[in-house]
Formats: sequence, structure tokens, C-alpha cells
Amino acid sequence: MIINADSAQVYADLQVLSARPSVEEMAGIEHRLFGAWDGAQACSAAAWAARAKAEIAACHAADAVPILVGGTGLYLKVLLEGIAPIPEIDPAVRATVRAMDDEAAYKLLQLEDPERALTLSPTDAQRIARALEVKRSTGVTLADWQLAKAGGIGEDVMLLPLIVEPERQWVYDRCDLRFQAMLEAGAIAEVEALLARELDPDLPVMRAIGVPEIMAYIAGEIDSDVMIAAGQQATRNYAKRQFTWFRRQPPADWARFHPNYESENIDIEGHFASLLR
Repeated sequence: MIINADSAQVYADLQVLSARPSVEEMAGIEHRLFGAWDGAQACSAAAWAARAKAEIAACHAADAVPILVGGTGLYLKVLLEGIAPIPEIDPAVRATVRAMDDEAAYKLLQLEDPERALTLSPTDAQRIARALEVKRSTGVTLADWQLAKAGGIGEDVMLLPLIVEPERQWVYDRCDLRFQAMLEAGAIAEVEALLARELDPDLPVMRAIGVPEIMAYIAGEIDSDVMIAAGQQATRNYAKRQFTWFRRQPPADWARFHPNYESENIDIEGHFASLLR
């Protein structure tokens, strides 16, 4: 059984722009949590992990092997390590923090949670805002909350991980080709259908890579060349963040595979088969 761990492929509305596998690509193998969320409902890492745990348990009960595939590292981290029991953030605190400019938020974080500030880049606006709102709303730092993580399955399962790390420029070139291929496969019509639903623009499905760029094109704010360039750049930026995350976050003993796609002697199938032995 293949279990999706990609935060875009969870949404039913994003077949093309998430590159969700087609029926032909699934090749008769059972796939779970692909297109499992309606775009009107945000899928948090905690919500995904709860569903993934249930799917993994069902898979084990059937004497099958669950294979988790996807590049959303936070999803996997929450599944394996659990999640901190942070209370709901006070809406007034969240609104105040999110209204700050990046520089001001970072300076305040340096005062209110200096240890967390040291671990973050001043341009990492999303994580800075999260750390600041947690400290202001609960009075406890994010690091202290994380000491109380619960619900992870990492110590209860036999985990056989493999991180595939192709050459970076090869990935960036593929990103450019990928976005162009998505346009040819109907990405614009997919975004038009999203717009017709009149969803909250802050929902994750409305901020998925390619959606804002195509929305601007549909609205006549940019031409097709600018839209394509922006979509390709957004895709490359995300790939860069994935490289960084998977370099720093996973345990040091996780296996890594560095394929050279210019070579004819690539054996990705062999690497994965070795895990299943």
C-alpha cells in the first residue's frame, strides 16, 4: 500500500498542479490519502498524521507493507515524533503578530524567545511568526512545548527510510519542465475550477505552488510568460527548501541515495527493493 505524505496531493482539487498519480500510474496498487481532503478544509500535519496512523495500522492488520511517499517533511516528522499539545492561539495575538513586518517580528522574537531566534533565518517569516505567537499566547516557548510531544509512532514501528537526493541543477531543470507540462495538462482549468468555488484565499489549496501565479494570469494581472516564469521560480524555491529540510532534519542514520540521472546505470528500484527485503 502506498500512503501519500505530500501536502498538496492530499487535496482533491489539485490533480494536475500537485502531480497526483493517475489511475494508470497507480498500476493497480492501492494508494491512500491521495485527494482525500476537499480543498475547503485545511489539512494540518496533525490531521494528516492521524489519518496516516490509521492507514498504517490497517495495512499492518492486513499483513501488508505500508510505503510512505512524499516530500512534506513536517508531515513525516509529526507522524514519527508526535506533536506538541499547544493550545489554540488567541486570535487577537495571531492577528497582531501576522500584521508585523518581518524585521519587527524577528527583533521581537530575539527579545521574547532568543533561543528560537538563533535557530531561524531573519527571512523565515512563517516560523518566526509561529514561534512569536506561541510565546505570546501561551507564555511558554515553542521549544518547551515540543518537549511534551506525544502520539508519534517512530518507536513502535520498524522504519526503513530512503532519502533520494538527485543533483540539484537536474532537479531545478525538472522543476521548469514540470510546470510547463502542468500547464499543457490543464492546470489553468484546474485553477479556474478552484476560483469558481470562491474558497477562502488563505486556505492551503489556494496557496499551493502554481495556484497564485495562474490566478494572477487569469485575472489579467500578468501575461503568460511572466506567469510561467513565476510558477517555475516558485517550484524551484520549494525544491530548494526541501533540499535544506532533508539535509538538516532527518536522523543521521537515514539512508541517502544520490542518483546521477545522466548515467545509464541508475538502480532506484534496486535501492527500494533492498529496503523491502
